[in-house]
Amino acid sequence: MTKSKGFTIIELLVVIAIIAVLAAVVLVNVTGYISKAKDAAIKTDIGNLATGMASCYSSLGTYTGCSANTTYVPAALATDIDSQNGTGGAALIVNVDTNGTAFCASAELATSTGDNAYVCTDSTGVTKSSATSTCGTTATACPN
Repeated sequence: MTKSKGFTIIELLVVIAIIAVLAAVVLVNVTGYISKAKDAAIKTDIGNLATGMASCYSSLGTYTGCSANTTYVPAALATDIDSQNGTGGAALIVNVDTNGTAFCASAELATSTGDNAYVCTDSTGVTKSSATSTCGTTATACPN
């Protein structure tokens, strides 16, 4: 009697099942890392906005129009934030007070919720997570 070489169908199914379970575990972990990377990119973009706004103010003496001034603030910044958080809407809010002496900007994060749903920066140099998207009625500071 000759002995055939190879794997049985049961052995192959067991190996495929093990690979499927491992792939599912990896997929869940990778998705979490991708979401955290998107939040980090949004926070970096808000930091770049704050730097650009400060440069604009130092050159022009006002924050009025700075967020749209591509010399200081990258034109694709709002689009980049929108693509990172995946909301499909205007993800970046920039408020400047009527005197042009203070600003506040906030963006919705991709994955965070509740108290850390947004990141906010203002003209005083404060950058923090916030539960709300608005930058206050006077646009001078991030909300508490």
